[in-house]
Amino acid sequence: MSQHIQPPGPTASADAVRDLPEPMPLRRMIGPGIVAAGIGLAAGEIILWPYLTSIGGLGLLWLALMALVMQFVINMEIERYTLATGQTAVAGFSRWWKGWGILICLAGAFQYVWPGWATSGSTVFTYLVGGGDPVWISVGALVVIGLLLTFSKVIYKTVERVEMVKVALTLFFLAVAVVFVISLSTWGEGAEKTVTGFGRSPDGITFTMILSGLGAAGAGGVHNLVLSNWIRDKRYGMGAHVPRLISPITGREEASGADRYGFAETEDNLARWRIWWKRANVEHLATFVAVCVVTIGVMSLLAYETLFGRGDLKSDPSFLRIQGDIFAAEVGEWLKVLFFAIAAVSLWATAMGLLDVIGRVASDFLRRNYLMNSPRWTEARLYLAVVWAEIVLGSIILLSGFDQPLGLLIVSTCAASVVTLLYSILLVRLNTKDLPRPIRIHGVRLATLVIAIAFYGFFAAAMVITQLQNL
Repeated sequence: MSQHIQPPGPTASADAVRDLPEPMPLRRMIGPGIVAAGIGLAAGEIILWPYLTSIGGLGLLWLALMALVMQFVINMEIERYTLATGQTAVAGFSRWWKGWGILICLAGAFQYVWPGWATSGSTVFTYLVGGGDPVWISVGALVVIGLLLTFSKVIYKTVERVEMVKVALTLFFLAVAVVFVISLSTWGEGAEKTVTGFGRSPDGITFTMILSGLGAAGAGGVHNLVLSNWIRDKRYGMGAHVPRLISPITGREEASGADRYGFAETEDNLARWRIWWKRANVEHLATFVAVCVVTIGVMSLLAYETLFGRGDLKSDPSFLRIQGDIFAAEVGEWLKVLFFAIAAVSLWATAMGLLDVIGRVASDFLRRNYLMNSPRWTEARLYLAVVWAEIVLGSIILLSGFDQPLGLLIVSTCAASVVTLLYSILLVRLNTKDLPRPIRIHGVRLATLVIAIAFYGFFAAAMVITQLQNL
């Protein structure tokens, strides 16, 4: 006799039982990892990690690689739960206590309300065109992004296309840079420092900078949690039974569906699960991890080649202008223009993705916990309300005078590392207690997740202790 999946507790009877859908071909699963990488290809790859390299050398690349390994495991545990239930990880946390969802939504709002990505993109755009006010350009960019999300029929498809184009443009630039800029000696030094610098922090790099770099290596914070929403909209596993997020303006709104699904533990379903799980891991490893390793590595080598050892670098994106001028002097004006254009587009595309992130997390939580029966406040309407609230708040922050891009990014990415620590702890319980035994986290994955908790916890505690000592 087959056994049905049921989570523990009084809400178990709310699960709807369906067969696990047939696994889709791997080529059709490509997308969520690229979206996650695409949104992450900005603060870390273009600004924070190159800035850290320009002042401290290549001795921290080992930390970026470790962070990406940890994030791979964390991200796949987020995907595991949604593959098996069709429910987001945040909704899963909220089944025990709604306060977890509230804390994560508030943390996400705090993490992404600081418009550091849009401001950085606008600052680089002024380098490209030779002038302009980054504040007003940023406000205009945020409004345009809001309109694009508002009038997208299937919002995930729009975000996926934008981030795929961004990743393609970034990889094209990096290929050009590898050919024309980075010397063989820099490649050799990068490999050497990654190995010999393991466990060490270069002079001039504070724990706050390190925590910021961890939060910006790949994804980070609430950004990772939205993999649940993206793979659901991509129709992974039991997510195929859940309606996608459709614009209330241009698309047809659908019923919310069940809160959580389960599948019978039959041989056929478990065989399909193993295929889904294997292909989801391959997709994420070949897209998210590979793209992030290449971009962080090459951009850091570029910064080392062009900027390390200079005494005129400031703690703002002006170091990118210096780097662009070096490209023009050593290779040609065309490389400077290409660098600024791709950097500006990349940073704006990240701003779009991050507005999507907080919109999805907050709307999913509010709809399923407080407004499930509301005919007015559908998930799509909640999504747009949150997105536009973030745009308004971000614009107010900029117009009030808090407009230093690097400072905004450090606040956001430090918050991301602390949030990652919190939900990594929650994931241990979620995927050991709320899933059936055959598909729970165990063994090496469980051990690595515990190591990730210790990893983020150490740097978060070190940052707090350092800040207290400076009081």
